Amino acid sequence: MAKFFTELNENLREFIGRQHIFFHATAPKDGRINLSPKGLDTFRVLSDKRVAYLDLTGSECETAAHLAENGRITIMFCSFDAKPLIVRLYGQGSVIRARDPQWQELRSHFSDVPGERQIVLLDIDSIMTTCGFAVPLYEFQGHRDQLNEFVIKMGADRMDEYRRERNQTSIDGLPTYLLEDAAK
Repeated sequence: MAKFFTELNENLREFIGRQHIFFHATAPKDGRINLSPKGLDTFRVLSDKRVAYLDLTGSECETAAHLAENGRITIMFCSFDAKPLIVRLYGQGSVIRARDPQWQELRSHFSDVPGERQIVLLDIDSIMTTCGFAVPLYEFQGHRDQLNEFVIKMGADRMDEYRRERNQTSIDGLPTYLLEDAAK
């Protein structure tokens, strides 16, 4: 049976801290829903009502475009080990980029990970836990190295060009504001 919370408690924080993967979902008013898995050491609980993840460069930039349009985001954690549990964090999201005043303070919460693009913040409106009884058991074997290797091989200048070419609009044509402010 689902349980609802208005903020994170110690049990939920501990559960989140043990997970090696999380999923986030955003959607524009019209267009495709974006659902993405995330890994590496990129997620942080900042308070009982706020979380963030360090977003790494990818082939598209849907989350930034959707959050700029409407701010809706859900983050889900799911246990794949002996004790089943699903935790969903619902709320309003925003994107913090290196040019933003709060970047330095927020960036200090994360380890160095090649390919950082932006920080996604979620101000929690509600939390739902469900059983997860039907989720299969999987064993964590380790993190993949391919993204780190790709970013290091590309180098900073080529990564900037990659972002200019591939991360300026969503697949539905919405602006991501990755390299420019929305106010311009």
